Amino acid sequence: MVTGLFFLVLALTQPKAGMKMELLHRRGVDVMIALDTSMSMLAEDIRPNRIRRALFEIEAFIDYLEGDRIGLVLFAGRSFTLCPLTLDYGAAKLLLDGVDTDTIPVKGTAIADAIRTASRAFGSEERKYKVIVLITDGEDHAGDPVAAAEEAAEAGVRIFAVGVGTRDGELIPVREGGRVDYMKDRQGNYVKTRLDEATLAKMASFTDGAYIRPQTGSVGLRQVYQQISEMEKKDLGSRKYTQYKDRFQWPLALAFGCFFIEALMSDRRKSVGEWRGRFQT
Repeated sequence: MVTGLFFLVLALTQPKAGMKMELLHRRGVDVMIALDTSMSMLAEDIRPNRIRRALFEIEAFIDYLEGDRIGLVLFAGRSFTLCPLTLDYGAAKLLLDGVDTDTIPVKGTAIADAIRTASRAFGSEERKYKVIVLITDGEDHAGDPVAAAEEAAEAGVRIFAVGVGTRDGELIPVREGGRVDYMKDRQGNYVKTRLDEATLAKMASFTDGAYIRPQTGSVGLRQVYQQISEMEKKDLGSRKYTQYKDRFQWPLALAFGCFFIEALMSDRRKSVGEWRGRFQT
């Protein structure tokens, strides 16, 4: 019994033996996600709020990718590259964990600056295979996003603009010490953030991209992935990796063999004991 248990535990460790080198070819496009982290992304017209929903769907979007390089740009009153283009999807998702509306201390929504920052991440070697996924409510307070989109188009960048929010708009909650209030302007009026679909659609059209309208409970990144997956791919390089062969079958077979032999011996001992008992008084 002990021997059988030993081999069973050994099989559960999934031992491997032997190996072979394989060459993995990667083909895809370069995708920079530009995420709006301004205060307006706290609006709750999409549950739980705009930014939390966007972050959740970005992680799911990264899981969809197969061979495409991914990068991340955050923007509010200014923009910066959170993650350069990479094939390490796990690292990209890890960097998203701490993102919120306080990540960038400069308030505002600089969409034009975000487009330029994301465009610079691609380099200038090629005029295709470049995608910016712009996730925002479209309210720009610091520049001309359409002009920035035209510059991106000249560099061969396609923009998929993902609208977050509603046309009717929503108040922006401000939570302090367990209390909930709503953002006000300098005159004391409540600020309502609205989705600027016209600007987003115009930016996308200039770059041969697409504007993705918000759906009920979703920001629509699944649609973006479907369109990107149909694009022409480029060779992103190859790498060798080692593949080991599973050998858990051997100790598993020995474990079953030991259990089978133990069962036979147990039955035999029982039969012998019963036979001897007939002659005992």
